[in-house]
Parts: sequence; C-alpha cells; structure tokens
Amino acid sequence: MDMDQKTFIPGRDKLAAGESLSPDTSAYELLHNFTTTWPCLSFDIVPDQLGTNRKAYPATLYAVAGTQAESKKANQNELMVMKLSGLSRMDRKRIDGESDNDDDDDDDNDEENADPILETKSIPLPSTTNRIRARQYPQQNASRLPITQTATMLENSNVLIHDVTPHLTSFDSPGTIITPQQSNPIATLKMHRTEGYAIDWSPHVPQGKLLTGDNDGKMFITTCTDGGKWTPDTRPFLGHQSSVEDIQWSPSERNVFASASSDGMVKVWDVRSKTHKPAISVQVSETDVNVISWSRQTTHLLATGADDGRWAVWDLRQWKGSSDKASTSQPSPVASFSFHKEQITSIEWHPTDDSIMAVAAGDNTMTLWDLSVELDDEESKDTAGIQDVPPQLLFLHYMEMIKECHWHPQIPGCVVGTGGSGFGILKTISV
Repeated sequence: MDMDQKTFIPGRDKLAAGESLSPDTSAYELLHNFTTTWPCLSFDIVPDQLGTNRKAYPATLYAVAGTQAESKKANQNELMVMKLSGLSRMDRKRIDGESDNDDDDDDDNDEENADPILETKSIPLPSTTNRIRARQYPQQNASRLPITQTATMLENSNVLIHDVTPHLTSFDSPGTIITPQQSNPIATLKMHRTEGYAIDWSPHVPQGKLLTGDNDGKMFITTCTDGGKWTPDTRPFLGHQSSVEDIQWSPSERNVFASASSDGMVKVWDVRSKTHKPAISVQVSETDVNVISWSRQTTHLLATGADDGRWAVWDLRQWKGSSDKASTSQPSPVASFSFHKEQITSIEWHPTDDSIMAVAAGDNTMTLWDLSVELDDEESKDTAGIQDVPPQLLFLHYMEMIKECHWHPQIPGCVVGTGGSGFGILKTISV
C-alpha cells in the first residue's frame, strides 16, 4: 500500500478518491476504539476505586452512556453502564520496528498487551439520549462503594434519574443478579415541555441537586429531599432568548451557575435571587454557544465553544454585573482560537492542569491544547512548515462524527470521545 506521510488537517485538506486516513501510532501511548449497537452521542466517565494518578497497564475504566437508536426502533434505546478493561499501551517495539526476539521482555509485556474487553449492563430507555451526566456520593458505611446516580435528558423532554450502583458493582461480583426493579428510574422529571441538552449535577450538594435547561430557554433546579424524593422548583430561571445549550455549576460557589445559549450569550446566575434573573450577561459569540467548561483549578476561568468553530477562554473577574438587575458587559477573551472550521461540540479543561484543554468539533477532530505556550516563544512558532496552526495546538486526533469528549480524572492524560462512529480512548505522548 502506498503511504503518503504528509500531515493531513481535517476540515482544510480533502481526501482524494480511494484515500483514507491512518493515525501516526508513534504519537500515542494508548489508542483503542470500540462500537456499540447504537451510537452514543453523550457519555460520562464514572470514578472508580482503582486509585488516582494511574499509569500502569492494562488500564480499566467505567462509564455510562445513552444511545441514539433509529426513530423506528426507539424501543431499543438504552442507558449503557460499561466497564472497559485490558486497555493496553501501544506496542512500542512494533512501532519502532524492533525485534520481538527478547523472550524475557515478551513475558513481561504479556499482561500489558492484553486484549481489550467491553462489558455492559443495559437499562431500557423510552427515548434517545440527548445528554447524560453521572455523580457519586459516599454511603454511610465507608467500607461500601459510593452510590452512583445518572441523570439522562431524553428527546421526549423527560429527565430520568437512575441508581446504577448495582450495575457497576456486578462487573466485579460474579453471579450478581440485577432485578428489573433495580433498572427502573428512581425519578422521572417532567417539568420541561420541550427537549433539552443542558444538564449538570451540583458538586456541592451530596444529597443531590440537578440543573437542567431546554430548547424553550427554561432552566430548572431539582433537589433531593431528606426522604429521597426528587422535587423540581416549579419556577424556571429565565433570561435567554433561545435554547439553553449547556449549563454548569460553579466549582467553587455553591449558589452560582453559568448557562450558554444559541442566542450567543453566556449568563451567570445566583440561585438565591428571588427574581430568577441573571446577574451577568455577556455576548460571547455571534453564533450559537454550544458548550462551556468551568476550570476546577483556576475557578475564574470559563471556556466557551461556538457554532462558528471558535472557542475562547474568559476571565470571569472581568465580567461585571449589577447587584439589583442583570447588566450586559462586553469583555474580551484572554484567549481565542478559530482553528476549527466547524461547530464546537464539546470542550473540557484537564482535571489537574489548568493550561490543558480538550476540544471536539464538527470537522471530525478532537484537539488538545496547551494554553501555557507563549506566543512570542520562537521554538513554539515552529510548526514544521504547516500554515495557520496555533503554537498552542498540542495534538489533533481524527474521529468521525465526534460529539463529546471527557478526560479521565484518575488516568493522567487519558481522554475519551464518542460520536456517530463509536468510542475512542487515547493517551498521547505529549500530555
């Protein structure tokens, strides 16, 4: 097979008839792809008890995802609880063209080079999943695994909350039987009249507090009472002129959240406000703002991704508001990039490094960025002759129809993406 070694940039370069793309495997430490019966356009990684800062192989991870079955087969939709194990590192000897004759090394690497295994538990869903998010909280008995709950926004406008703890536990407890009752939702929320995509669990309320936003521009808070009942606030938060696309609680202030909308605005809210109106409103794009990500390391930084392919980082200390009513401020971003030429579909800060960002876009790519790179750094300006590549761009991974990406909080540098072509799990040599 003839191989063209030139760098290909999706969205700019075009494949000729009969051509296909092949990744440069020497740039990856970990690279695995897998598919499910139906595409999952939203997922979340579930923290586990295997330790933090894991670097040993083969790797294991747990996740939840919701399917997008064809409309005629909507009854086949499911919430998938997944365990992926045997995720081996790239075979450096094959990549580097070294001999495989060293038997001792081969024996040592047998376990590292294990075949990947995908195990799933299925929970029936009545509709396709727009977005899913998971949360965990400790049980009273500290020796038991934490409780894991999911919130799933469905195309039929309902929000379902499930306890998936039994499903996760069953992976590592052979013989465990999951009853149909354990797969039933513990709550079905019906306050939305139209479907939505914006959803986030509060990191500050152990008993459970959920934010959801819909295509009518309405946002609701749902809280779990001491008796375990999930109760939505019947008064929505209003202020956007179009659909709410994404929503996130502040990582540092329990009463504050931010919302992004197809009206091009990002608004910051204080839930203590009796008027349910925004405290700050900023026009961040002339197009839809699809996604936002609030840095958990430097909590005054907020990243946004828009429909025109531009993503930006904002310093919230520059966003000024009024104590008695919403006011519009027009600050400038501290960083802005228009490398992607299609809509930004996902954006997320690295969990421990506030200079690293993962971005997914409609040009079939997931890119990794290093914001610590200085623009006047002469070494960083060297892009091997490739034009219009920002020096902050660390890595570009091709993934067809990617919709969402998340860093694994316990495996440094590991990022997972999902889209119409399935899932991809990768770790590059550069992060």
